[in-house]
Amino acid sequence: MALEIERKFLVDRDLWRPRHDGTFYRQGYLSRAEDRVVRVRALAGRAAFLTIKGRSAGLSRIELEYPIPVEDAELMLDRLCERPLIEKTRYEETVGGRLWTVDVFQGENDGLILAEIELSSESESFERPAWLGREVSDDPRYFNSELSKQPFGYWKTP
Repeated sequence: MALEIERKFLVDRDLWRPRHDGTFYRQGYLSRAEDRVVRVRALAGRAAFLTIKGRSAGLSRIELEYPIPVEDAELMLDRLCERPLIEKTRYEETVGGRLWTVDVFQGENDGLILAEIELSSESESFERPAWLGREVSDDPRYFNSELSKQPFGYWKTP
């Protein structure tokens, strides 16, 4: 079974600066329910994926991802996905030998920067980068599927 275990954190924008170029992502949701979401994602027109994620149990959830033709993904994003789409630039950072992804959101989620680390177990330890802020792994408002329903730009208090 494909299991995703990740922790998610806010990023201190005063301390973090990208060291490399990022990749622009456009993603949208074909289906959202309490127990699963079905997402389409296109990476700067170079690759595309259909992803199915199950309900979170702690920091873990089932995640299945399949490559799809970029043209199909663009069609789904433009004509089938719920609005608004998620638009973000993803950067990769290595800290303490571990890969972090840092997402800088645009569009209706402009102003939000999140960092994620994938783990092999929920109790796995890792080095915290200096630019890491408050953990939001347990706050569903920060799930991309929720950000597409209630964008960060409309929150009264983050």
